[in-house]
This record gives sequence, C-alpha cells and structure tokens, in this order.
Amino acid sequence: MFEKDLLRGKRILVTGGGSGLGAAMGRRFAELGAELIICGRRIEVLEATASQMRADLGARVDAISCDVRDGAGVDAMMGAIWRDGPLDVLVNNAAATFIAQTEQLSFRAADAILAPTLHGTMYCTFAAGKRWIEAGHGGVVLSILSTSTITGRAFTVPSAMAKSAILAMTKSLAVEWGPKGIRNVAIAPGAFPTAGAMGQLRPEGRDQNWAARNPLGRVGEYGELANLASFLISDSAGYINGEMVVQDGGAHLRSSGAEDLLQWTDAQWEKQRMARGERPSVNGTAKAERATDVSV
Repeated sequence: MFEKDLLRGKRILVTGGGSGLGAAMGRRFAELGAELIICGRRIEVLEATASQMRADLGARVDAISCDVRDGAGVDAMMGAIWRDGPLDVLVNNAAATFIAQTEQLSFRAADAILAPTLHGTMYCTFAAGKRWIEAGHGGVVLSILSTSTITGRAFTVPSAMAKSAILAMTKSLAVEWGPKGIRNVAIAPGAFPTAGAMGQLRPEGRDQNWAARNPLGRVGEYGELANLASFLISDSAGYINGEMVVQDGGAHLRSSGAEDLLQWTDAQWEKQRMARGERPSVNGTAKAERATDVSV
C-alpha cells in the first residue's frame, strides 16, 4: 500500500522492539527503507530479532540493551545513538501490565507498571526532544497507547493511568514542540494478541468469546498496526500532530474490555495472583507482585 522507499533515510528507534508489536512495526519500517534501532532489556532477544531482519531484508538494524525505567540509562543510549547521527523518529512501544484487583496492588506492583510505561516513555521522549531542539532537527514521536485512554479500564488501573498521561504528553508537546518541527502522534490499538499480553491479560478463566464480540468479529493483524504506524511517522502524515488514532475495530464503542472480570470470584483472583508468582495476600495486600513487559 506504500511506496517502497516511504521511510528511506529515516533513523528510527523502537523501544521494546525485540518482540511482539514492536518487532512487527520495526520490520515494516525496515522494509520501507528505514535504518532501524531496537532497544529493550533482553539483549539476546534483541540480537536475534535484529539478525533475522538483517538476513531477511538486507536492512541496517542495530540492537541496544537499555532499561527505559532508568533515566540516566536512557540518556546514555540516546547519546550513543546520536554519535552516529540524529534519530528522525522515536516509537514509544515498551510497556508493562497485568490484571489485578486494584485494592490488592502493592506500591511495588503499581510502580512495576508505571516505571516502564509512563516514566520510560517520558524519559525517551524528553531525551530525544532535547537533542532535536538543540540541533534544530525535526522529528516524530509515536507513542503506542490503548483505548483505556477513552473508556478507562477496570483491573488494569495503573496502565490506564499511564497511557492517559502519555496521551496528555502527546497533546501538550504537539503544541510546545510543533513550532520546532517535532510532531507527536499516538495509536490506541485494540486486541492485537501477543504472547506477553495474552498471558497477563487473558488468563484461563476469562471470557473466551471476546474476539467474536468485536464489531468486526476478529482481532487485529500485526501488519495493520505496522502499516498505520508507518504512515503516521512518514512525511505523508506531516500535518497530523497531537492526535491519537484508534485501531480496534470499533470495540471501545461497545465495551472497555474488562467487564467480564467483574464476575470473577475471590478464588479466581487468588489463582491469578499465584500465577504471577505472588504469595497469598495478607491483610488485603498481595506480596511479591511483578509486571511482565507487553506491547500495549
């Protein structure tokens, strides 16, 4: 659907680019001529993905290990990238979430979601924006959000809060940085199943007919999201700024996606907490909660 060289000459960083939606978007960018950089915490996963893309596409794909929760680490990564030339596009894709009863969340569990999803996105955006502005270089920030920014979403409250804050950042920076040649845009994907997301958000016991109830009767395909992302970061979308595009088949018009969890029993929630590696809850506070990285 695009000109073969739509993204030729653009250097693009995709956070959380080693797997799932991040890898799918990165592959499409490389197919369209971009020079790609993917980052994440697991260098072996990143290297395997980068190696496969290089072999399949003959593209330049670099992998950098970086924990986006660490602001100093993010700044060091950006400095290393800029030594070879400025980025043109930043794709904020790295995130974490899981379903949980909100009143059972420990501070540690909430922070495990907010740190990569909100703080990591903020650190990456600010680090790239600072360098673009100092050099008088234009750029694009694309953030992958969710429809919880529109509907809210029970049982994934820290994630909904983080994604909503990033949408506020997108709109705010569109005004502040637009005059400097920097666009800020976002996508709110619906259900694009990945191994990480399904394990955390669709465990055994949840409604199994959820995809069929989408107005289009299906889930999204990776290529659909990758093509939308490619358009939004391209010069062809140069007059789109401060907007979030929803890509969910119309699902958010029918449901927030969490209503089935209102029927869960205490036993089901306890089983889910144990599956995440927690000890049983004590005085209403679950112990040793952890989040798993997912794409959205």
